Amino acid sequence: MIDALVGSATDVGCVRQLNEDAVLTAPGLFIVADGMGGHAAGEVASALALEQLRVLVGRDDVRPEDLAAAVDQANTTILGVAAEHEEAAGMGTTVTGLCLGKVGGSPHWFVFNVGDSRVYRFSDSELVQVTVDHSEVEELVAAGLISAADARHHPRRNVVTRSLGSDPAPTPDIWVLPATPGESFIVCSDGLTSEVDDDQIAAELSRGAPAQETADALVAMANDAGGHDNISVIVVRVAGGSAGEADIATAPRNGLATGS
Repeated sequence: MIDALVGSATDVGCVRQLNEDAVLTAPGLFIVADGMGGHAAGEVASALALEQLRVLVGRDDVRPEDLAAAVDQANTTILGVAAEHEEAAGMGTTVTGLCLGKVGGSPHWFVFNVGDSRVYRFSDSELVQVTVDHSEVEELVAAGLISAADARHHPRRNVVTRSLGSDPAPTPDIWVLPATPGESFIVCSDGLTSEVDDDQIAAELSRGAPAQETADALVAMANDAGGHDNISVIVVRVAGGSAGEADIATAPRNGLATGS
């Protein structure tokens, strides 16, 4: 059996007046959504996305196509609410996360992403960004026009190229990874990564502190660096057992949390 010890934290930051991020930690499902739209519409969009994705909670038979369908339904719901409420027109949200499923009878992680929130994997003292940002600056980095370091401070770093609340619907990126004892994951909004670099994140994970303590510490680091955006972090620490066994037990610290 694999136990996933989970900690999560979300904070408005030092500049914004409203936290438009939403966080979901539930058995087998860990998601961060970063809402956009202003006038509370971003907060609505991120909450709607997580509400729709909750359909996956508690299932042990999730397939990548089930995950893609849930993301598509979330997009449809956000568009529908925006059409009915003038004040919510144009709202949207990123969504990224980690979902437990099975491949060939063995537990696997399905990492998924729409937008510029991120999932990192930490194993054997190495931090790897699993997701790829859907953003203008990521396209510039991929084209070799700017460096990854430059991207963190580029004036268009907040412009995403894929988000929920779009027509046509965005296609989520999905990666399938075998579940491995001893690995850790970070699911976070760009409020963390725009303030704290990968080396700092890896150093904090290397301390081996409890998941909740690590999540709180990463949020504090982002605030200490300026806290220019909302900050949300989920830390998932996998421990014990064999990755080949079918049963998964998770112990999330928090449920659905949205800022206000």
